Amino acid sequence: MSDFLFMILGGMFAGLWGSVLGLGGGVLIIPMLNLIFGVPMREAIGASLVCVIATSSGAASLYVKKHLSDIRLGMTLELATTLGAIAGGIMAGIISPKALSILFSFLLIYTAVTMFRKREESKNSDELASSKSFAEAVLPDYKIVRLPLGMGASFFAGNVSGLLGVGGGIIKVPVMYLYMGVPLKIAVATSNFMIGVTASASAFIYFFRGDVNPLVAGPTMLGVFLGATFGSHIFPRVKTDWLKKILALVLLYVALEMLFKALGLHILF
Repeated sequence: MSDFLFMILGGMFAGLWGSVLGLGGGVLIIPMLNLIFGVPMREAIGASLVCVIATSSGAASLYVKKHLSDIRLGMTLELATTLGAIAGGIMAGIISPKALSILFSFLLIYTAVTMFRKREESKNSDELASSKSFAEAVLPDYKIVRLPLGMGASFFAGNVSGLLGVGGGIIKVPVMYLYMGVPLKIAVATSNFMIGVTASASAFIYFFRGDVNPLVAGPTMLGVFLGATFGSHIFPRVKTDWLKKILALVLLYVALEMLFKALGLHILF
């Protein structure tokens, strides 16, 4: 019973930070389950995918309602993302848990580094948050370019999602924004529109393989949903720049902890 309650609380923490900072909850959920609760890596990834499915629907529906999601682009890229997610889910059943931990630690390092570097995106996010509603944001006209590059990146993002239990937005959003000519706000909204389908494709593979434990995924999903809901309400009043730097340091430490654990070493602090 105590583990059940602590998983709910841990899920709330992950959902809150993920919602406020625009991160997929997996970068916090998986280390929490694996390092604190001792959940096997594949089960932690399976639980994270279930959480992504549960929490992405609300955000996606909001973005679609506010006409921020490019549905046509999202459905096109989702074809490649889904294939990548299926491939990633299959690969996760072949790769050893130790190798998955090492790969996930590198993903955390990459996430932390990008959080330090995205100052302009943080500024844009704060400007969006300070507006009274998403609908007030003035979105420029744009033309999509380099679609084949976007398809390839989407396949890779889906592969990472299925393999490591994250949403894949940390790959898709920069590619859409930097290389495909999609405005940042629309790139973020379109990525959220795709996340649920991506996670579902690989979650089915984890489920049929027996890597989704309801006693782990259930309470964690409940906590993440509550935390993300609360986070969406306080988001307009939060300046995220310093929070991102703090969380980036936490992610670096967690990455080293997971990496050292997989290698049979121990962090001295």
